[in-house]
Amino acid sequence: MSLQEKIEQNLVQAMKDKDELKVSTLRMLKSALKNKEIEKKTALNDDEIIQVTQSQIKSRQDSITLYTKGDRTELAEKEEKEIAILKEYLPEQLSEEEIKNKVKEAIQKTGAQDIKDMGKVMGVLMGELQGKADGSTISAIVKEELQKN
Repeated sequence: MSLQEKIEQNLVQAMKDKDELKVSTLRMLKSALKNKEIEKKTALNDDEIIQVTQSQIKSRQDSITLYTKGDRTELAEKEEKEIAILKEYLPEQLSEEEIKNKVKEAIQKTGAQDIKDMGKVMGVLMGELQGKADGSTISAIVKEELQKN
């Protein structure tokens, strides 16, 4: 079953269960996916669906930051619940230790020496870890590892 079909099935089930938060979250996701399809003029594959889902999660994380600063905890909590729903459509996330191992491999593979080579390492990693780890986490670990050298 494709990711698109899974989202559709879960939306129907959420409607039957009268789970308003899940229904609204999945409708927003479907809308974002449809907009991306219109932009691309072709159907999205699972990798592209994962990218759109990650951007939706990032958007909500930014909102949480703003709501927290504005002392709107009820809205921040709602965004956190939406993130939990969206994460169901991402592949299993790698642990920090697994990411560190991948970063060390990429540093050896690219021959990176210092922080100036971060772009090369990130280029290799983002293709390999797409959807399996958060970009900011990867970036922080790469920076940390390159500063050790």
